Amino acid sequence: MREWLSSWRFLVSRRWILFFLAVIVLAYGTWWLGEWQFGRLDDRRDNNAIIEANESDDPVPVGDVLAAGRSVSKGDEYTVIEATGTYDVDDSLIVRYRTRDGAPGVDVVVPLVTADGTAVVVDRGWIETDDPRFDPVADAPSPPSGEVTITGWVRADGEGDSTYVSDGGMRAISSEAIGEALDREVYGGFVELLSEDPAPTDSLEPAEKPDLGEGPHFFYGLQWWFFGVLAMGGFGYLAYDERKNGPRGQRPRAGGAAPAEPAE
Repeated sequence: MREWLSSWRFLVSRRWILFFLAVIVLAYGTWWLGEWQFGRLDDRRDNNAIIEANESDDPVPVGDVLAAGRSVSKGDEYTVIEATGTYDVDDSLIVRYRTRDGAPGVDVVVPLVTADGTAVVVDRGWIETDDPRFDPVADAPSPPSGEVTITGWVRADGEGDSTYVSDGGMRAISSEAIGEALDREVYGGFVELLSEDPAPTDSLEPAEKPDLGEGPHFFYGLQWWFFGVLAMGGFGYLAYDERKNGPRGQRPRAGGAAPAEPAE
């Protein structure tokens, strides 16, 4: 037993202790990253459950879900709402850099002004164009005139610099940024259009259905954990190899020659 323990004494050397600590840090990091990916998977499943529960329900009045100055709650995403009002076409905006199937295009956003003056920010759909001077008023299909009743999916506002409105457009929709740019009161969040009554003469491409896939998070989580196991297994193999064959720098070279002695 004493001889067996003695054969592992090299593990308490400075080199092997530092190596072991590095492996522990690496293994902990891979475990944490795996947990993070599985956490994202749980979030994705929760979001998908909310979307599936909301997207096919009967429409509810817009005021039951949205309010001016209030953000959209997570549980209200993809609720189908109904609103009646008049489109303010002159305040139309575009969402830039929206590609579909590799084709460039823009989304067209038009405020729907309700009876009390509060506007619903409506993403009416997508149109293919690569014209940087695209004018949503002159170049996009016109919405129905007069009073219109719409249905659509509730969406939460975007965040960050991409929501800044300039030159009649932005890269992501934020009702707050749009309300400030147009100097009007708007409901929090925005609506992806599903239907209009009366129907327009020409329609834009409708909003794409939400992606209910779970993404790659499960396999990414397993991958990170595998890396951690690989690191620990590699440490064990190298320790066993050194116990059996000695330090690599002190082993005979191929052909049986011993390693050269260091110069005095």
